[in-house]
Amino acid sequence: MRSFDYSFLEVGMLPAGLVNVVSAVAQLRERASQRQESHAEIFVRLESIAKIQSVKGSNAIEGIVTSERRLVEIVNQNSAPLNHNEAEIAGYRNALELLHQAHATLEVREQDILQLHALMLALTPAGGGEYKKFDNIISELDANGRRHLRFAPTSAAQTPQAMAQLVLAYREARQNHSIHPLLLIPCFVLDFLCIHPFADGNGRISRLLSLLLLYKNGFDAVRYISFEEQINRAKVAYYQALKESSLGWHEGNNSYFPFMEHFVETLLYCHKELDKRFAVVGSKKVNKQRRIEATVLGSLLPISKAEIAYVLPDISPTTIEAALAKMLKSGQIQKLGSSRGTKYVKRG
Repeated sequence: MRSFDYSFLEVGMLPAGLVNVVSAVAQLRERASQRQESHAEIFVRLESIAKIQSVKGSNAIEGIVTSERRLVEIVNQNSAPLNHNEAEIAGYRNALELLHQAHATLEVREQDILQLHALMLALTPAGGGEYKKFDNIISELDANGRRHLRFAPTSAAQTPQAMAQLVLAYREARQNHSIHPLLLIPCFVLDFLCIHPFADGNGRISRLLSLLLLYKNGFDAVRYISFEEQINRAKVAYYQALKESSLGWHEGNNSYFPFMEHFVETLLYCHKELDKRFAVVGSKKVNKQRRIEATVLGSLLPISKAEIAYVLPDISPTTIEAALAKMLKSGQIQKLGSSRGTKYVKRG
């Protein structure tokens, strides 16, 4: 059975480029931390937007979708799920909510991983919370539409032992102060995905575990800029990195670096996006028109006047309406809906 050894992550054994990205993340994390103390209301609003994007993005990677209106209603718990896809979406919402509320008490333990899986699939007929009982495979389609085996995960019979060994290896490496946690996390996630311990939901659980470990190690920019949405945005590169890093995995000959690099670069993008968004949205030195423009154009979801006012509490509704009118006239944005339900989104 595959064994897990993360000693290669010790200081002095890593590519310089990877170390530089980790250093850049640390610098931006410090800047964001300083802003949180004095601009709590902005971060609350960014978190509410990111939560919707995270639920949407992580499920969309798996082809689980619904309308924008229904997505917002489900995430905000204003409506019960109406079909299977919406039940999957609501389950992810519940698991994500648990992470936000209880990440300090959750640990890298089998019972906590199983709890997350059970909560995520609690609203579906099959349910969750237990390891796979049958072997599974990961396949892909070629250019001609033919399906091929891409990876054969750990067998069902060996999965409980593999998961126990993975958890122990992570916890042991986490105690090694020569190993940077930001480099350890993607290695754990890759090994989890290669074990593929569940019959369903492995990708979504891997992203929830990514968030949990990032939160617990102080990298919480992903609470305000959706990590899952960035993976979905560049999912071709994500799957390519996963494929490259899983080659030779069963024999212990795989390279973690492609997946590690994609992971930390995605995290760096989240930090940069938070910095960029805050620099305009949170600055009172930039004129109000520019701040409103940045808020609307920077939102990945349609945004209402009320939501803009929530992000920019010092700007009057009249000024927001005037700015939106200018943006509509110039063709920067388009209007969705009517009356009190009107929202605005960046034009294609």
